Amino acid sequence: MYAKILHRIKNMGFRKKITGISLAISLIPVILLGIFSYGQMRSLMLERESLALRETLRQETDHLNYKLESYLSALNLICWNEGIRTSLSKDYETNVDMYLAYRDVIDPMFLTVRSLNRDITSISVYTDNHMNPHGNVLRPLEEAAGEAWFDQACRSTAPFFQISEDGRSILLLCQFYYKYVPYTNILCMTIDLASALDTADSLFEDNYGFLMASAEGESLFRFTNISGEAAADMPDSGALTQEGISRDYLVESSALEDTDWRLYLYRPVEEAAAAIRQITYIVLFMILVCILLVSCTSAGLSRLVVHPLEQLSSYIAKVESGNYEFTITSDSTDEVGRLIEAFRKMTANLNHLVNEVLRAKIAQQKYELKILQSQINPHFLYNSLSLINGKAIMAGQQDISQMARLLSTFYRTMLNKGSSITTVESELENTKAYISIQRMMHSDSFDVTYDIAGDVLSFPILNLLLQPLAENAIIHGLDHKETPGKGVLSVSCYREGEDIVFKVMDNGCGMPEEECTRILSADSRGYGVKNVHQRVCLYYGPGYGLSYRSTNGMGTCAVLRVSDSLPPSE
Repeated sequence: MYAKILHRIKNMGFRKKITGISLAISLIPVILLGIFSYGQMRSLMLERESLALRETLRQETDHLNYKLESYLSALNLICWNEGIRTSLSKDYETNVDMYLAYRDVIDPMFLTVRSLNRDITSISVYTDNHMNPHGNVLRPLEEAAGEAWFDQACRSTAPFFQISEDGRSILLLCQFYYKYVPYTNILCMTIDLASALDTADSLFEDNYGFLMASAEGESLFRFTNISGEAAADMPDSGALTQEGISRDYLVESSALEDTDWRLYLYRPVEEAAAAIRQITYIVLFMILVCILLVSCTSAGLSRLVVHPLEQLSSYIAKVESGNYEFTITSDSTDEVGRLIEAFRKMTANLNHLVNEVLRAKIAQQKYELKILQSQINPHFLYNSLSLINGKAIMAGQQDISQMARLLSTFYRTMLNKGSSITTVESELENTKAYISIQRMMHSDSFDVTYDIAGDVLSFPILNLLLQPLAENAIIHGLDHKETPGKGVLSVSCYREGEDIVFKVMDNGCGMPEEECTRILSADSRGYGVKNVHQRVCLYYGPGYGLSYRSTNGMGTCAVLRVSDSLPPSE
């Protein structure tokens, strides 16, 4: 994987590399700074939220401590009231005396305490004194024997708090202390739990939880106002009473003074983090702006640096394709500017050398052509062919006469009075004469068709260009035809823009695709074709020459493209 990435980076364009490096160098600090800023802001917001939780919980703890203290004060008011103590510890001789104790001492005290503290829903005394039960105010001690708090109340005279079995009330219990009285009296004050914790449901507007738990972690009271996904992941009371409870919640706890109970206040971390979302969006927007600015700057700088190199690369590609006719300049004096100037001088020298070589090769081919033409004595040849033609006519041999005329036409147009320039009409006349001779030699085993545009006949071209193509099509194409049917040779010529296009097609044996390219460059069976291609390229320049298309077993198409005007040197 790493090797693939490295390979892809190596093959990237130089401009992309410069842009990428600039972006990386510029954006990494920006992104790191943005991440650091977000982390710091999140940490500060969570710390601020923790302080808010801590302060709110402190106020709630103080409020509840005050209430518990008021309950204890009410209990002490009863337990240490001499009238109450006496009424509960004496032996009554008559029911009247007991009634008077209820009416004048016990009931007024209990009513006074309840009227002063509306959270107290009932006050009961459980006694083993032989007193008649009096509603819920005075009950036999044996009725409390099955309560969870009974054993602790009997063992100690210290007041303590207990949650009722239904979880709706706080029980404040205390045994009356008597030094010389044999009776056991237990005071049970019932306090409405919801009234005692009346502010627990308004500590925050929403998304928070409040828990009161025992020292063992048992939930005594719980209020939650959490919605959404956080509600599904809300921790239980056991988890809240452990340190490091959850990374999803902020939790603060506080102990109550007069009990072993603890209060817990918690909120989802996401609720606290929501306050920094707007700041986060601003930071992200600034990062995006920085990325945009850095991208534009990097693109501009990379273009400034890489554009001369790209220009130089395009000129190198032109040189590679054989085009030396261009001018490259640079007003820069840095390393790239000096490189461009050196390349300009090199291409100028190379262009000069190439032109010298081309002129030498052209002159050499002209010389070789003239040598070939001079080897034939035109007058002797024409006279001999004329004599043969006359004898054939006298003997009634029309085929021989036609062959003599065709040969005369072929050599006349081929020799062209020693000139290397002819017209399209003369070149076609030469090719037609050659094809007619070949048809006679092949006993008309193939047909020929011509499609010649009339507006191209007068244009000048190099001579001996088309006949080698027809010769190659007959000898290497039609002569090796294996498919059924008669061979067909097609010759067409038309004008295309400022070019003249010749096409020679046959339905012969065809050739492989790689042979179509090799026939124009390497020494092969098509030496005449290679010579034509080189002559056209030398005279007319890049963009002109010969090309082949062929399907093995179906035929071949040769396309020759020349300009409608000769170079000035011609």
